[in-house]
Order: sequence, then structure tokens, then C-alpha cells
Amino acid sequence: MHLPARCFAVLLSLCSAMAAALPANRPVAGYTRVAIDTSVGTITVAVDQKRAPRTSANFLTYVDDGRFDGVTFYRAARRRSAPTLGLIQGGIDTDARRSLPPVAHEPTTQTGIRHLDATLSMARPNRPDSAMGNFFITIGPTPTMDARPGYIGYAAFGHVVAGMDVVKKILAVPTCCGSGPMRGQMIVKPIVILRAKRLDGTPKPTRGVKPWLIGLKRPPPK
Repeated sequence: MHLPARCFAVLLSLCSAMAAALPANRPVAGYTRVAIDTSVGTITVAVDQKRAPRTSANFLTYVDDGRFDGVTFYRAARRRSAPTLGLIQGGIDTDARRSLPPVAHEPTTQTGIRHLDATLSMARPNRPDSAMGNFFITIGPTPTMDARPGYIGYAAFGHVVAGMDVVKKILAVPTCCGSGPMRGQMIVKPIVILRAKRLDGTPKPTRGVKPWLIGLKRPPPK
């Protein structure tokens, strides 16, 4: 059976809205919850491993390896017309020591995960298949991030299920500096991500040396 394009779009919207309403206190099949503990509170997200498997797996590897531990939310992009809406961005920034190989792009036209309020999505340079360890969270619907003819958009792969008050708190902090589309959007005192940890399933860290840990002082034994 073929659905009219308008009906299909409505169906995708309903699916995304249902995902955004996922419970924060228990696991749901097909999703993995991750707690992002920051210096101003905890944000809990649920990544959609069924509809965005590659992007979700990439994000979870960063989590399981501890690559997000000690990095920051460094960008707060507020809309000029509505300063309480926009997005916050965090992750490894330009720290190549923490990076993994880029992940193949999963557009919203493929996954059906649209950029609604509280959507978790991958940041990337201005080219496809280039996302690595930076992500953003939307505050308010952001349809301009969705794929459309001639534009690949960004890879949405989950939703915030708890802690949107923390997300909004980060969006409101003072910003400055930056260049290009990020001009004036860099957080003056970046918000530290103390730890990111999965709440469901078994961690699957990569093997080998963790370059960002080399030279760090370990706490003395108790």
C-alpha cells in the first residue's frame, strides 16, 4: 500500500513525537539511554538504534570509551526572533586525540527521525559522512536541519527523555566570539561534561591506547 506523501510526513512526525515521549526511568526496546552528567545537571537521552543504527553506534562508542568525559558543551545558538529556542552543541570539539573515524551519514529522509523539540543530532562539517564526536540538542522544532532535495541535513538519532531544564539552562548562558555561522554563539565559560554513561545494555569500549588519557595525573590510591 502506498501512502500519500502528506500522510507519510504526518506518520513520521507522530513517530518522532512518540520517541520524544519515551520514559526516562526504564529501558525501551530499540533504544539505549545515556546519562550526560554536566556541571549544571544531568541530561538523559535515548538513542534510536533501530532507525539510526550507525549514528547511534558511533555515539555509544564515544560514551563507552569515556571520550566525552571531561569535554564540554561549548556552543549555545539562540534564535534572534525567539531567544528561548535554538540548540546547544557539545562533544570533543577539535580534540583529535578523542576522535574516531567519521561515521556514514543517516539523513532524516532515511531514518524518519525529524528535528523536533529535544532532538539529539550529530554536528558535522559542511560535507557528508564527516560527523565524529560532536552533537547537538534542539530546543524547539528545527525543520531546517532535516534533509530535503539538494540538502543532506543532519543525522538526528535520538531524543532527550529527562533534563530539558538543564538543556535550557545551558542555552541561556552568556556567549561570545566564534566565526561564520557560529559567530557570537560560543559559550564564555563552557559547561563541563563530567561523565557520559549508558544506562541500558553492556558497554562496548574499543581496545587500544586512549591518547587523551596519556599524561593525566591519576588520583592517589585510597
